[in-house]
Amino acid sequence: LFRSLKYLPVVESGLNPVAKSHAGARGLWQFMYATAKHQGLRIDSYIDERRDPVRSTEAACRYLTRLHDIYGDWFLALAAYNAGPGNVNRAIRRSGGKQNFWEIRFFLPQETRNYVPAFMAVVYLMEFHQEHNIYPIDNAPPFAFLDTVHVDEVIRFDQMAPLMDLDESELAHLNPMYRMNIVPATVEDRKSTRLNSSHQIISY
Repeated sequence: LFRSLKYLPVVESGLNPVAKSHAGARGLWQFMYATAKHQGLRIDSYIDERRDPVRSTEAACRYLTRLHDIYGDWFLALAAYNAGPGNVNRAIRRSGGKQNFWEIRFFLPQETRNYVPAFMAVVYLMEFHQEHNIYPIDNAPPFAFLDTVHVDEVIRFDQMAPLMDLDESELAHLNPMYRMNIVPATVEDRKSTRLNSSHQIISY
């Protein structure tokens, strides 16, 4: 199951890094503000690292590992990821101390009851899509074709894009963590922006 956790953002956000839930969760992994801050993610007027695919994935791995350490079971860890540890602990108490997701399932909130089955369905679909003649038709650029530019000064996307032979919208698509299309970088607070490596790498 551990190897299959890479598919969890499909359930959470449909792999949309700017996804927003009605409850206020953001990003690929749908972190709430308090949870994201507790995991060390930066959220301010310029940057929301819940929308950073790399930083949010690192935070999600830490959080899921912590939940697994608490419950010793990946299904319970997933339930706690969705509903919060408080709801899982309450369900365990109401079930008479059962430590199995399927035995406490109907003591959990409705959304969480279906969360683990939905995850299992996504894992099956991603692993066996070819058997059902399902194939990707719009592939994102491979990671090997992406590179990093280090920025030491505040700079806007509309200033960078012409230098990189990119549209501003393409730059924004590759860097969803920047909320105002501005990189608020300084020497002390160096940030990075991704671009297609077939273009020149600009360093500041």
